[in-house]
Amino acid sequence: MGWKNYLRQFLRDLRSQKLRAALTLFGLVWGTAAVTLLLAFGEGLQERLIKNIRGLGENIVICWPSQTSKPWEGLPRNRKITIKDDDIAALKREIPGMTAISGEYSDGNKKFKVGRKVIVPGLTGADPVFAVMRNLIPQEGGRYVNDLDVDERRRVVFLGDGLKNDLFGDADAVGKYVNINGVPFLVVGVMQAKEQDSSYQGRDKDRASIPATTFRAMYGQQEYGNFVFQVADAEKVETAKDKVIATLARLHRFDPNDHEAVRMWDVTENEKFMHSFMLGFRVFLGVMGLLTLIVGGIGVSNIMNVVVEERTKEIGVKMALGARQRTVVSQFLFETFLLTALGGLVGFAISWGICAAFPKSLDEFVGTPTLSLQVGVITTITLGLIGFLAGYFPARSAARLNPVEALRL
Repeated sequence: MGWKNYLRQFLRDLRSQKLRAALTLFGLVWGTAAVTLLLAFGEGLQERLIKNIRGLGENIVICWPSQTSKPWEGLPRNRKITIKDDDIAALKREIPGMTAISGEYSDGNKKFKVGRKVIVPGLTGADPVFAVMRNLIPQEGGRYVNDLDVDERRRVVFLGDGLKNDLFGDADAVGKYVNINGVPFLVVGVMQAKEQDSSYQGRDKDRASIPATTFRAMYGQQEYGNFVFQVADAEKVETAKDKVIATLARLHRFDPNDHEAVRMWDVTENEKFMHSFMLGFRVFLGVMGLLTLIVGGIGVSNIMNVVVEERTKEIGVKMALGARQRTVVSQFLFETFLLTALGGLVGFAISWGICAAFPKSLDEFVGTPTLSLQVGVITTITLGLIGFLAGYFPARSAARLNPVEALRL
């Protein structure tokens, strides 16, 4: 019965002070929407940026053999380091935690011809595992080059989706032929469209891949231009990099501390930086939204102080009739929490509606705002704390009133 009386009292005050209640609710709604939307958009942007980074590959390191910059064991500096199949096999065998590795041939001077269309895209020669490392996922009905293609040196080609559109337009390309420098290659697959914001030889959508053995046999290139390896655990990438350098230093006799001999691009470093940057960015957004919510809480506290002044005689009557301080505190806390909860729910509803109606066409640029469980928990705890602080101090002041003095006011 006590809670029903509290609710009845709250509704009576709400009807008598519509403007005051509306302004208070507006502050809470605005603050809640600000917190949730800022955090939701921050999370959506982070997911988009991470997805773009992983378009190149996840937990991979791209390595370019170069020249030594230091003399070693009587050998001079400026010796060229070359990587062949034996080196790739040795690295795969000796580096623990390495899940995949592939050498990569590359050429940007081969002419692709279909009918009258002639294009000079980037061409890659690699092993089948290369597609897994570099997220080259084939569209339905196609595939990447496989082990049989490599073993038999087949003339097959896998096209990026952009290159396929340039050569074939809207027509299906799988099963058709592309002339590469006058030699027919069978198209076995087309890459699914993917997000990619970084590359080292051009975007994958504009490149083509053939088996490494076919590339070597047709174009006579024995040494790989670079190689790519992948580690299962991102935390162990640094260890794997050190072991790769140590192994190649032993095989090719150069100083293990010579970082110019084999240059590396660790993709995980970009992702780590992005996580750190977005964490700071989201904290900044959260603080801005939190300050807005606190302003709303201050408004609630001021309103409750006004309510205490207006209901001083009522409080005096209640206490004169035997009401305890706990009852008075509970009444005001109930009203504050109810008002805060109502403003929070409306703010959440507005945020959810905005996120649901957010145009999918903008996902490519800013991501899709997501109201996650983390955002909900943070906002709920913040609202509860603000509600308690906004109601407790006015309620305590009301409970400490002397009944006699309250009746005189």
